[in-house]
Amino acid sequence: MQDSAVTVASATCGFEREPLIKPFGFKGAYCRELWQTATLARSTSGQKGLGLSTQSPLWADRRVFDAFGEEGAHHLMFAVHQTAVKMLAGSSFSSPAAAIDALVPELLAYARHIAGVADLRAAFVLNALVGVDLALWTLSCRQRGITTFDELIPPEHRPALSYRHKALACIYLVSYDTAAEDVRRAVREGVCCLKIKIGADPDGSADAQKMVDQDARRIAEIHQAAEDAETPFTASGRVAYILDGNGRYGTKNLLRRLLDRCRGVGAYSRIILVEEPLPPENEEDVSDLEVAIAADESVCSADELGRRVSCGYRAVALKPVAKTLSISLDMLREAHAAGIACYCADLTVNPVLTEWNRNVAARLAPLPGMRTGILESNGTQHYRRWEQMVRFHPAAGAPWTTVRKGLFCLDDAYYRAGGGVFEIPRHYAELVQ
Repeated sequence: MQDSAVTVASATCGFEREPLIKPFGFKGAYCRELWQTATLARSTSGQKGLGLSTQSPLWADRRVFDAFGEEGAHHLMFAVHQTAVKMLAGSSFSSPAAAIDALVPELLAYARHIAGVADLRAAFVLNALVGVDLALWTLSCRQRGITTFDELIPPEHRPALSYRHKALACIYLVSYDTAAEDVRRAVREGVCCLKIKIGADPDGSADAQKMVDQDARRIAEIHQAAEDAETPFTASGRVAYILDGNGRYGTKNLLRRLLDRCRGVGAYSRIILVEEPLPPENEEDVSDLEVAIAADESVCSADELGRRVSCGYRAVALKPVAKTLSISLDMLREAHAAGIACYCADLTVNPVLTEWNRNVAARLAPLPGMRTGILESNGTQHYRRWEQMVRFHPAAGAPWTTVRKGLFCLDDAYYRAGGGVFEIPRHYAELVQ
């Protein structure tokens, strides 16, 4: 989206804290709440755009989470968000992507300073910028009379977003303490893809072998719960698995040990990919692994994705809700050119923010091993107030917002409305008044 420049007259932001049903375990730790932020940007012509974000400092950089605690890490991330909002006022931009590119270097230096982490990952800043980015996208759309997501997509990104799925399979998240009975219930209700969190630290000792042992036991338990379920939405006719490591496996050989254990219990053939098993600094070539390896936290730019592709990565988790829509579109174009698979992963975001992921997922080619598009949306499993949060959605009650028999069904009304992303949700607008 590039046209005449838009000038931001003013920008404000706010947040609210959303408690989780129970501690949510991933990346070897647990979070108990997620902050929802809102950013409102007004142009000099009187138009306005609202963008939301869900902060997840544990996902973005666990070192900050460990050093400052959960609440402290959220405050640091919101401080980065506030600084970005202050920088917006009086600025002009030709496109949201250009604005984000201009903000990131200064904000990354600021975030590293206040966190005291010299090599803080860019993911921390991008997570803080999601609401800012979406405020600029919606402001630009209002300024230019754009009312559909298809119009919003810049021409250079359209070849990678050419699908128009009638349904998306909802990925069901299995965290460290999801009960096996919950998995059984999910597959009975039509779930065809499980995302299994690995990288557990069962006794807090950071012992790699204990992690492998715990993960192997957990996968065996989950496989036992799901192995007999049949589905028409995967190539195998059985429930597919994605293993999500969040960078917890330090070496490829350690990952091999887990995959060998998966073979031993019959789960290996169900694994369609392993997401982000290695830490960002590990650049081992993974092309000799039979299972596809996907990048997530380790890539925060098209250039970083290119380096992962050169290491044999065959997929990437796109996260418009975590790394900004602008950066995600750049990575999508890189992935499309490289011929690697893309899918949209969640950050346990609110129902309104989910629509941005859904709009991208609805237009992506299916993953190898899947016969339909997929979308991870796990907020209903984790938020204490999820039903109330659903009512904040401008299209609350629309068929595409609810899972039925494991699917989000997308009709023509969905595509005309872009899922509701061009509307301003009243509840979140009140956070910035």
